[in-house]
Formats: sequence, C-alpha cells, structure tokens
Amino acid sequence: MAEEIIIRIQTPDGIKRITIAKNATLKELYEVVYKTLNLIDYGFSLFSDRSCSKEIRSTRSSTLSSFNHGDILYYKHMASTSSQSDQSSSSSNITQTPSATKKNLLVEDAVDVELSKLDGRIERKKDEKLCRHASGNRCVHCSSLEPYDENYLKEQKIKHLSFHSYLRKMTSGVDRGKFVAFDDINCKIKSGCREHPPWPKGICSKCQPSAITLNRQIYRHVDNVMFENNEIVDEFINYWRTTSHQRLGFLYGCYEKTNDVPLGIRARVCAIYEPPQESTKTSIKLLHDPNDAEVEEMAEQLGLKRIGWIFTDLEAINDGKVKHLRGIDTFFLTAKECILAGHFQNLHPNPCSQSSNGFFGSKFVTICVTGDKENQIHMEGYQVSNQCMALVRDNCLLPTKDAPELGYVRESTDKQYVPDVFYKFVFDLSFPVLNFTRLHFNEALKALAKTFETSIVIPRIGQSLYSYHCINKNTTSAVNFLSSINRPFLFLSRE
Repeated sequence: MAEEIIIRIQTPDGIKRITIAKNATLKELYEVVYKTLNLIDYGFSLFSDRSCSKEIRSTRSSTLSSFNHGDILYYKHMASTSSQSDQSSSSSNITQTPSATKKNLLVEDAVDVELSKLDGRIERKKDEKLCRHASGNRCVHCSSLEPYDENYLKEQKIKHLSFHSYLRKMTSGVDRGKFVAFDDINCKIKSGCREHPPWPKGICSKCQPSAITLNRQIYRHVDNVMFENNEIVDEFINYWRTTSHQRLGFLYGCYEKTNDVPLGIRARVCAIYEPPQESTKTSIKLLHDPNDAEVEEMAEQLGLKRIGWIFTDLEAINDGKVKHLRGIDTFFLTAKECILAGHFQNLHPNPCSQSSNGFFGSKFVTICVTGDKENQIHMEGYQVSNQCMALVRDNCLLPTKDAPELGYVRESTDKQYVPDVFYKFVFDLSFPVLNFTRLHFNEALKALAKTFETSIVIPRIGQSLYSYHCINKNTTSAVNFLSSINRPFLFLSRE
C-alpha cells in the first residue's frame, strides 16, 4: 500500500488539508485540490513559496516524492486559459463584467422606477409681498427648490430625507456623484490577502474592516406605512384579545409614492399573514413554516410582496385599556427586536441601480402594536439603519440578558474578527467633538454631558420622537439615548 501524506493548501479562505499518496503525480495533486476546494474550473496554480514565484506545474511525469508530510503549498487563482480567452474574445460583443450583468438583470421596485423619472423639485407659488416680477417669471422667492433643501425640510418639520431625495443630493454637484459609493458596510475580513497568514495569526490594514462610528442616518427608505382598512389590524389583534398571548405576522402589500415627503415612499399594507408560532404573554417563538413558498407564490399572483412584519406587546389593565410599556423612560425597541428587524431587512434588500452589487439598504418595515400614554392601543413604525443591518448580517450583535434595551457587540475570537464600534457625541460650545471608547464612559459622561446630539441606529418612521441605541462592548457603559425635536434627553440604563 502506497504511503499517504498530508499536504496543506493555503487559500484566501484559510488552510485546507488534503491526503494523497506520496507516489501520486502532480496532475493528480491538482485534481485532489480541485475536488477538495469545490472549484468550478482549473484556472488556478499551486506554488511552493508565499510570494507565488515558484509554480508547481501540473504534469504526469513528476510525482510527490520530493514532498514531505505536512508541507504547505500556496493556492492562487489565475487568469483563464488560452482556449477560454479565445472563446471569450470571439463572443466579446455579448459578454459583460459580473457587475454589469447584475445591473442589467436587476429589477427595481416599480415605485423606484417611477420616482427616478420625476423631476422632484418643489414648486412654490408667487409671493405677493416679495415677488416684483410678472406672473410668468421666477425669482429667488418663488423658484423651485431641490427635494433635499434644508430650509424647506425644517419648515415642514421633516426630520429625514426620503431615499430618492438622498440619491439626488449625493449625485448632484459638479462631479454628479462620481465618487459616491452606495454600498453596504462590511464587517468581515476581506479574503485573499497574501501579506500574512489568515486570521487569527495575522491581519493588516488591507483586509481589516474599518471601525464603525455610529452616525445619524439622514435618510430613510420608507417614509410612511398605511393599512388599507381597520379590519386588517383588528383581526390580527383579536388573537391577543381572546388569549392574552402576543402575536407576530408578516405584512403583505406594495410600495407607492407619497406626497407627504418630497420623493417619498409609502408602504401600503393589504394583508397580514400569521406564520406558525408559539407565544406566551411575554414572548413569541417562530416555527418552521411549510407553507411559506405557497404563500409567497399566492402573494405574487395577487401583485403583493412581503414588505414588513408586525408584532404585539400588549398588557391589559382595567376598563379595557392597555399598559403603557414603551416610551422615553423605558425603550422603544428591545435589542432582540432590533436584531430581528435587521435580520428581516437583510433578507429583503432594496434593489438599487446606483449600488455596485445591485442592492442597498432595505424597505422592510417593523410595526409594533403597544399601548400609548393614554393607555390606548396604537402602532409605531420602525426601521433599523444600514449600520445596524451590517452588524446583524455579520453576526456582530447580541442582546443582553438582563437589560432588554441594551445591545452587546461581540468580542473578537479565533474564528471571527469583530471591528470596534464607537459612538459619537457633540457637546455644547465649551467642549469639542469627542469620540468615546469603552473605558470609564459613565464617569466621563457624568462630568461632561450637558446638551448633546447622538447618532441614529433605530429611526422611527413618521414620528417626532426617535430612539437611538448606542452599543458598547462593555455593557455596563452601554446607554440608551432618547432625543426629541425640542430638546435632547439622556437616560442612563445602568450605573
């Protein structure tokens, strides 16, 4: 029986090990590597040095007799073979780059196509007091405004730009948005770096993801949520009325243009689908849904799509009223709900022709049915920011056990590198802009905080009050920031 040896293969995704006979040929070595790495073609080479200068050529005349047990070879993806290049050159008139192919196959939502064709400028009537020209002329007092005009938004008390207004703003100017990248944030190490061994043995500035500073997201993908009729919500809440257990459902409907915000988008809910679930008075557990594919097919035939999710958080008190559970003194969304909302938004990305990979952000909305200050049932709409989506997608966030309003950023391990997450403050005139890390945060905050603004992680839809969850790797210094239009407030969750 031929002696077998283990050869290590250094790939962009880490070290792979293969077992092969010592008298096997180099051609057989390439075949084993091809099967082990699940490659789609033989457009790769193996090298004996890290700099990939000494290539090991695939041939039947040479064997592995010069290799020792445990030797390491370096994998490198090479250009296509000459036959492939000839074939591609002969059909160059129809071939395209992967990014171009994705953009050609991309199907944007109908509302995005409609809004992209609109001028979007805000028309103003002639001011009888300030305008001194004929009716057919325009001046600075009556000329149309851009949809992202700051003064107009402040006058109308619009706190967030619509997504298409944000696109117009970023693509305006002399460069026409040439240097603007509409790409989602990446929290993972870039693969393929050959300057060092793979993580955790090495990392460099080329492959290391950048640290994340939580910034206020000035735009939102959906500006308003509307239900077609009251019966849709009443039937959904009836489950809680009869059982006192909480309930979760998926919203089906469509996106349409709204005039409440310049170039705004409204989510119109036509139906609520309640998937299999186990619920109690304080929790909901989603179960496997065998009918999910059939529901999606039926919705597609009706011209609907899954546009969000809704859940209840209700507790009955006397006289048919409900308890006020969520607010400025507690929380608006728990960390678990934020993470689940980020997960759903990642499952339903927003098609965007401006993005290099064809998707940017999400229109998927979150609706919470809870009690208000008057102890009446009402609904609140939310979306998590693109930063929160990236942290959830790359498995960087965890909920805390004893504080539902606080999130926790994972620590880096041998299997996963987690970038640092910072929060930013703007103090009054006696203090400059400061960035706080994990050390002695509460002590510094008590000494310095007077009035400030902070970054948005969880913007609410169509409301005047917003909840900002700032997450720190030390949960004792994680805080929940609340801000209103009139003045900011600070609520320290734990000392």
